[in-house]
Amino acid sequence: MSQAGSVGPRPTRLGGVSFLNTRPLTYGLDEDARFDLVYDVPSACAEDLTAGRIDVGLIPVIDYARQGDGCVVPDLAIGSVGEVLTVRLFFRGDLARVRCVATDTSSRTSVALLRILLKAKYGIVPEFVSAPPDLDAMLHRADAALLIGDPVLPLVEPRDDDEGRHSLDLGQEWHDFTGYPFVFAFWAGGEGKLTSGQVLRLQQARREGEQHLAEIAAAFQRERAGSATLYERYLRDHICYDLGEQQMAGLQEFYRLAVEQGLITAIPPLRFYPL
Repeated sequence: MSQAGSVGPRPTRLGGVSFLNTRPLTYGLDEDARFDLVYDVPSACAEDLTAGRIDVGLIPVIDYARQGDGCVVPDLAIGSVGEVLTVRLFFRGDLARVRCVATDTSSRTSVALLRILLKAKYGIVPEFVSAPPDLDAMLHRADAALLIGDPVLPLVEPRDDDEGRHSLDLGQEWHDFTGYPFVFAFWAGGEGKLTSGQVLRLQQARREGEQHLAEIAAAFQRERAGSATLYERYLRDHICYDLGEQQMAGLQEFYRLAVEQGLITAIPPLRFYPL
C-alpha cells in the first residue's frame, strides 16, 4: 500500500497532431491518466521530441530518420494508399515551368516527398521557400504551393475561382510512381518511454477511433463548419492507419530515395516498442 501523500508515476507526455486525420489515433486518450497529451503540427511535434518537451510524438517519418534513434509504436501510422486528399501541390499553367515552390512546413515529410517526386518523376528541381498556409498568397509569391492537412479540406470541392489552377495529390503521385502506400507520420519516442500497456492503449485508441469516424467528423464540423460527410469520407476512404508489410516497404523506398537525393544521410533502422 502506498503511503499517504505519495505521488504516482508521471504521465507520459504525448505530442499529438492538431489535424483531423490524427483524431482517430488519439480517440479517448485525453481522458487517460497515463498520458499528458498536447497538440501541434507534425514538424513542431518532432522539435518538441528532440528538445525533450515530450516523451513520444506523432512525428513525420523524415524526422525519425534525421534523429537517428528512438523507437516506433508498432502497427500505427498516418498514411494513404493512393489519394490522400490533404497533401497537395497547387499550380497554374505547365508543371514543367515551375521554378519556385512555396511550402507549408507543417510536415517535413511532405516537403521531402514533393522534392523526391518532382526530381525523380518530373525532372524538376525548383527553389523551395517557406510560407504560411494561405494558398492565394503562396501562389502570388511562387509558381506552385504545397499545402498540407486541414487547410486543404475546403479546397477539395471545386470552386468558381479555380479556373486555370491544377493540383497534384502527393499520395496518389507516390502510389503511381512506386506502387506502394505512403507513410507520413507515426508515433515515435525514446527507448523505454512507453510501457507495453501504454503501447497496447495507443493501439486500442486507434481501433476505437476507427469505430467512431462519423462522431469524429461531426465534432470537427461543429468546430470548423464545412461538410461532415466530406470529413467522414476523408477519414474512411483516404487515410490509412496501418503500418503493415506494404507500408514498411513503401517507407524503405522513401528512405532510399531520400538518401539518393541527399535529404537524409542513411536509411534508419526501425526499432519498435515491445508489446
